[in-house]
Amino acid sequence: MAAGLPTQVVGLCFWLVLSLAGSSAEVSTAAVAAAPAPAAGGSCEAVMVDARAAVAETDEAFVCATLDWWPPEKCDYGTCAWGLAGLLNLNLSSKILLNAVKAFSPIKLRLGGSLQDFLVYGTGDTGEPCLPFTKNTSAMFGFTQGCLPMHRWDELNAFFHKSGAQIIFGLNALNGRVPMPDGSLGGPWDYTNADSFIRYTVEKGYDMHGWELGNELGGTGVGARIDADQYSADVITLNRIVDKAYQGSKPLVIAPGSFFDAAWFTELVAKTKPNQMDVITHHIYNLGPGVDTHLIDKILDPSYLDGEASTFSSLQGILKSAGTSAVAWVGEAGGAYNSGHHLVTDAFVFSFWYLDQLGMSAKYDTKSYCRQTLVGGNYGLLNTTTFEPNPDYYSALLWHRLMGTKVLSTTFNGTNKIRAYTHCARDSEGITLLLINLSGNSTNHIYVTSEGAHEDMHPYGAKKEHRSFRRIPKLSEAAKLTREEYHLTPKDGNLQSQHMLLNGNVLATDANGGIPKLEPVQVEGTQPITVGPYSIVFAHIPSFYAAACR
Repeated sequence: MAAGLPTQVVGLCFWLVLSLAGSSAEVSTAAVAAAPAPAAGGSCEAVMVDARAAVAETDEAFVCATLDWWPPEKCDYGTCAWGLAGLLNLNLSSKILLNAVKAFSPIKLRLGGSLQDFLVYGTGDTGEPCLPFTKNTSAMFGFTQGCLPMHRWDELNAFFHKSGAQIIFGLNALNGRVPMPDGSLGGPWDYTNADSFIRYTVEKGYDMHGWELGNELGGTGVGARIDADQYSADVITLNRIVDKAYQGSKPLVIAPGSFFDAAWFTELVAKTKPNQMDVITHHIYNLGPGVDTHLIDKILDPSYLDGEASTFSSLQGILKSAGTSAVAWVGEAGGAYNSGHHLVTDAFVFSFWYLDQLGMSAKYDTKSYCRQTLVGGNYGLLNTTTFEPNPDYYSALLWHRLMGTKVLSTTFNGTNKIRAYTHCARDSEGITLLLINLSGNSTNHIYVTSEGAHEDMHPYGAKKEHRSFRRIPKLSEAAKLTREEYHLTPKDGNLQSQHMLLNGNVLATDANGGIPKLEPVQVEGTQPITVGPYSIVFAHIPSFYAAACR
């Protein structure tokens, strides 16, 4: 054993070696001596995975990203970070952009954002010229009404078809509204233009995954608000329009794309149940404004990260108790609002926040999680000008390829600086474990054990009444087993680097804009998972038996 380790750590490591040997008492001294021990300064800890039943389940395409309408003139805090990333200007001929989307096969793309409620559709029914957004500092969000020409909609759909993305379109929900005495906007939604646009989309044969009504108009609203009673009536209207437009299977009806407000969301669910609304969406910017100089401190603070769990839990409770078929999505999440913060929300450090959000939301039965943005602002998965992937792109792609839909309860017995999440492996045997180390000072040596798979002996020899441990093969057998590990670290150890290393190798596209292969390292099954300081590890353990994954 490594010199200087506390007695309790040595004891834990010794027990875990015994557990690796199985329930047999015939564990040789040589086998125990050969077992790995943490280096001085490290720690030996355990992740417990409940293998009996899934606690939640996500969509197959859990990973989702947004595309926005902002023109190049969109600026925050003196910085104009959007360039030509808006949907009206996006370069759809970029090889990197196409390859980045195709790599997911599929990814959901949600088209919307603040300007969607000021966007009209050039289908000819308005009788007005189809003009782009223009800067107007006196207008809400700083821009006039804009228009989506149908030739641009055709171009976008050609790209979506080629890339295989699943498309959610956010509709303008402010048409027809009038001011109310309480400061909200009232009156029924004028759906004439939206109906014409939906019919055009159907006639052209464009595949839509969902239609979402409005952006951040629920609860207290952002810039404008509509009460839940009227919004519910408008969602029912949208459902009727979609029913009429589509024969056979139809896209999802989604609302309200707003910040969570328990009372408002409860009323919306109650008045659209059991099946008038398919998905309820909420937005997350829990880190505050992009100009905040303490963003990294918040990201590395486990208590701060835990704060968002109450939102996921509350919404899950509302849906369970309401008797509705609607499911929850995170419809937009950029962490820090007003376009994020360069070298934070587009750098390695943001993967701590992002992957923790994916893991936490999935535990509470969130079916899909839409990251703001695919490209645009300072929080894009891709660079705004070059489309070269930022670190979070690779984090998202690894999640998509490794984490299956079934979520397993996971507990970690050590420091709260380690975040641990487990899913059944995607398209493979066993499980995938995600470990996030928020500490820059500690290396953790982590064993994985299972709760409830088989009855076995307590680590100290007594029968356990309510908890049992999976029998892992003896060392002689386990030595033949391997797992796949993906270790993510920042280039040069700099948390604010925009370059991510996978198992020590920099990730970058090739000369043809191809997304690099994401290759694991093979690790002996008897070895603990070593999680270095400020690092992230995906560990695919194919030999881990989990009844929930069968």
